[in-house]
Amino acid sequence: MPDIRDRVEQDRGLLKKIQLVIPGYAGYRRREDIRAADNLLRIQLANQLKGVRGDLEDIRDQWAMDGKIQGLQGIGNVIFTLEGLEAKVRHAEGGYSGLSATIQIKETELDRLYEYDYAMLESLDKAASVVPMVREASDPKSLDAALKACREAIAAFETAWKTRTLAVTGIQVR
Repeated sequence: MPDIRDRVEQDRGLLKKIQLVIPGYAGYRRREDIRAADNLLRIQLANQLKGVRGDLEDIRDQWAMDGKIQGLQGIGNVIFTLEGLEAKVRHAEGGYSGLSATIQIKETELDRLYEYDYAMLESLDKAASVVPMVREASDPKSLDAALKACREAIAAFETAWKTRTLAVTGIQVR
């Protein structure tokens, strides 16, 4: 995956490039660009959560129409968890909030947050890769195994999200 920060830097207009050479303003401009990249990443993560949730909802709906009721509750529980995580990610505060914010993140700290971001993306990829296993599960045992793998991937995402949030708020014990 390309670094979103690089894309934000490439998309700078002339005014933003001029702001980078103004003493005292350059750091603010860079932090604003990092904030924009952080926002893009959160939107991407929320959309991926929504995609996994949508795929599971499609499976649940099809099974309900086919009269396959076994496993609906398990899928429903995973969907519920994904809905909550999607809302948290989509509506979370940005990684940097400007000059007078209560919580300010330095550029080096924001770079470290990308480690958590990678863990979240990796977990979402794993969850998405498990969805076909849920769809193709032909017996309760294989369905339970697929749902367990999906829940574990989602739990790994949530752990990375919470750790990242603690790092952003500065209350993480290091």
